[in-house]
Amino acid sequence: MNDKLSAPEHQELLRRIELDLLDSYDEEIELEAEDRVPPGPGVEGGAPVADGDFRRTYFRELFRLQAELVKVQDWVAATRQKVVIVFEGRDAAGKGGVIKRITQRLNPRVCRVVALPAPNDRERTQWYFQRYVPHLPAAGEMVLFDRSWYNRAGVERVMGFCSEADVEEFFRSVPEFERMLVRSGIRLFKYWFSITDEEQHLRFLGRIHDPLKQWKFSPMDLESRRRWEAYTKAKEAMLERTHIAEAPWWVVQAVDKKRARLNCIAHLLSLLPYSEVPRPTIELPPRERHPDYIRRPVPADMVVPEVF
Repeated sequence: MNDKLSAPEHQELLRRIELDLLDSYDEEIELEAEDRVPPGPGVEGGAPVADGDFRRTYFRELFRLQAELVKVQDWVAATRQKVVIVFEGRDAAGKGGVIKRITQRLNPRVCRVVALPAPNDRERTQWYFQRYVPHLPAAGEMVLFDRSWYNRAGVERVMGFCSEADVEEFFRSVPEFERMLVRSGIRLFKYWFSITDEEQHLRFLGRIHDPLKQWKFSPMDLESRRRWEAYTKAKEAMLERTHIAEAPWWVVQAVDKKRARLNCIAHLLSLLPYSEVPRPTIELPPRERHPDYIRRPVPADMVVPEVF
């Protein structure tokens, strides 16, 4: 990418960084919003809409899809399903954003996220898949892997943390490993979030200038940026060697974060044969009251000061 920008290009870059920051603030609005607009029709495929109009459509559709995810959660728990969803992609591709939207309204006892750190010295001597196995779901659970065993085909290969012999053994082993998971009754889904060179550059600039996101940066991110082409070759080999009928890869076009989230969640819902589980009617029991009960005051030195 040419770092020498004209004045109009510079202004456009600033505008896009501002939109990216606005998207991150929308995340917090999503977490707090309680007023739901009634569900409406889906997003028109490829139809150009104004930013404000699309944001309203986005939130409406997100709430609708999240309501369906709650039904999925109930179905998983009631029918004792085992679901694994793998999210892969380059740094800043938007994996964490869609994972957050999927889990946002769900019970963490049913749906949990696994994001493992780099292996320690002991784990490096184990069978490669060993440290992932304890995190696989039991009956009635969904597990979302924010990066997974595919680290070997991506970051480990590109950064030289393993040998080419290790990579080749991984490519021989992973189809059989995943077929075993599927034969055991696990529903396995794999998503690759695809962004352009330009978009990753933009998102990295956004992280650099946003104090709330600077913690996401690491020296590894900068090195991965430099090795963009090596990552592309590694990704292409990974998709080619590990795209199997029992657990195919699904590529999400993720340059537009909001559309990527909606498309990914809608696609996931289309792959699951869930149905709504009837809920029993809930009635609050009357509270017991005893005339001899006196509520004790809380000591003043234990009360949190009301600054706001």
